[in-house]
Amino acid sequence: MRIAGDYELDDDPGRLDLDVLWKFLSTEAYWGRWRTREQVEAAVAGSWRVVGAYERVTGRQVGFARAFSDGVTSAYLGDVFVVEDARGAGLGKEIVREMIDNGPGKDFRWMLHTADAHELYRQFGFEEHTKGRYLERDGVGREALR
Repeated sequence: MRIAGDYELDDDPGRLDLDVLWKFLSTEAYWGRWRTREQVEAAVAGSWRVVGAYERVTGRQVGFARAFSDGVTSAYLGDVFVVEDARGAGLGKEIVREMIDNGPGKDFRWMLHTADAHELYRQFGFEEHTKGRYLERDGVGREALR
């Protein structure tokens, strides 16, 4: 566990509040509104690592990120968020730092798909790539992302 101001960051999956995750991902996340609660729970359970952000005084979960990985060379960062009333304190940056710089994947090649917060991710070395270098195939829910 690491302290970040009025918040603490923890990678214990048992501490996650799945109600907070489900509420945010199903109502506020442009990338996750199509997911069922069962899919959210399965994605979290299958994640290589999770990082939750919690208010130090109340223990309320206010942020999250997860990653999936082979555990050796590369990882994919996903579902990064901070709830609205906890934004503006740099917590998103601390969550990303904890996930990619302070954890067991600090030397991995990290990948990410996002339509927002590019400036945040650039601070950690993420770069946009030109067409032709990166290929993808959208899965279920792809219509919701367009």
